Amino acid sequence: MLQDIVAGWIAVAGRCAYDHIGELPHRIYENLRGRRPIGELVQVWEERGAVMGVTINLRFGCAFDVFTAPALRGTAAEEAMLRHAAYVTEHAADEDEEFVLTDCFDCDTVRAKLLEELGFERFRTWDTVNELSLPSADAVVLPDVEGFEIRPAVFADAKALAVAHNGAFGDSWTGEQYRAEVMVKPGYDPTHEIVAVAPDGRIAAFCVYWTDALNKLGHFEPVGTHPDFQRRGLGKAVMAYAVHEMAEAGMSTVTVNHNAENSAAAALYASLGFTPAGSTSGYRRPRSAPASSAASSAAP
Repeated sequence: MLQDIVAGWIAVAGRCAYDHIGELPHRIYENLRGRRPIGELVQVWEERGAVMGVTINLRFGCAFDVFTAPALRGTAAEEAMLRHAAYVTEHAADEDEEFVLTDCFDCDTVRAKLLEELGFERFRTWDTVNELSLPSADAVVLPDVEGFEIRPAVFADAKALAVAHNGAFGDSWTGEQYRAEVMVKPGYDPTHEIVAVAPDGRIAAFCVYWTDALNKLGHFEPVGTHPDFQRRGLGKAVMAYAVHEMAEAGMSTVTVNHNAENSAAAALYASLGFTPAGSTSGYRRPRSAPASSAASSAAP
């Protein structure tokens, strides 16, 4: 439901204030895993039964996201959502977190103005946003990586996927956790996780692609290669397979973001034809709330 609603907001207002709808399940299921009950960290804001906002708190231990309906952009309602998200995040963060963080697209001057009014300051370029106009599916070249099978994931891959994600990102998934907390959740489709399977059965590389049928937008998040298999073209191979699938599904554009300081990711995406199309800026505010305060307390 939330994905459909945010897709509608993008159709009305464009992407400048909104991440791809695939980021919603990814951030809720993967970024918040094991932190707190989801109901404490994700809020849906409604007015007369209509969803007007979504806030996701405590990503990376100290960051939050706020998605607001176009009609409320720049209003006191959006400011209230930002205040609440900052409050929940800073009160739930570990004691060693010095700041509460968020980001916004550089084109989103409305959000930047509100953040500055709330005492946040821009401190760095956060992500580079890369974009690719999709050719026809027939025009997509699928790399042949000798000895490796490139295919969609199945539920039986859960254990191998957990190992691959742990190796790529330093996570601590078990196969049971990855299946229960990601693969079977609403909004996630395991056939949209493309894997490169090594001859010994290990998953060497993977990518998850997301589609927004309303806006014909595809998106990658995450993309990873296990350290044992890096520099073999496997990341490019799984992404090319996914690009073909997105073109087949009628997407016209696909995006992928990467940390602005990650030159290896920039090179990988450029090799597939992606070009920089924008960036996001990180904003932070010194943390003032005591760590022992309850995250579920009412915002001031």
